[in-house]
Amino acid sequence: MPWNPRNTMNLRLEFVNLALQEGANRRELCRRFGISAKTGYKWLARHAQGDSATALGDRSRRPLQSPARTTPSVEQQVVELRQAHPAWGGRKISRRLRDQGHMDVPAPSTVTGILHRHGLIEDAASAAATPWQRFEHAQPNELWQMDFKGWFALQDGRRCSPLTVLDDHSRYNLALDACGCTDSRTVQQHLE
Repeated sequence: MPWNPRNTMNLRLEFVNLALQEGANRRELCRRFGISAKTGYKWLARHAQGDSATALGDRSRRPLQSPARTTPSVEQQVVELRQAHPAWGGRKISRRLRDQGHMDVPAPSTVTGILHRHGLIEDAASAAATPWQRFEHAQPNELWQMDFKGWFALQDGRRCSPLTVLDDHSRYNLALDACGCTDSRTVQQHLE
């Protein structure tokens, strides 16, 4: 038995052929093919317009007009700024255009899209600009972070340096101690 390939075009053509038969229940056919009645009648209307190969094919969904699209002159200004300053990104260019007094300055995300469209941002640069992610150990007590949080003067003139010890997994504060000095002996005593 030969293999019967079923692609979208074949299914549409089969639907139209069945729906055009005398006495066909078109709404039942729509249910059988898993499409709405509106879609079924759309395929029948398109089939009536011309040959089935072009009429039943997918059409572009791109809008005929894009009134909010960035004007070519603004796009050119963005490209010129980027070429003059290759390290600048969408936020900086958008801000610079606004500071220069230009009207209808696009959002930074739109400027970044323009730079991508004109090939001014490489894929490697986009990958390198991913946001920083904090590392975190899988289990508690695998790593402790400790730090002196600066110092402040006490009323009697001595210095107080707060020592913090933090578990890297749970972010639980294991110690917060006021230390007079910051040498290793003092830290070891507080850790013990």
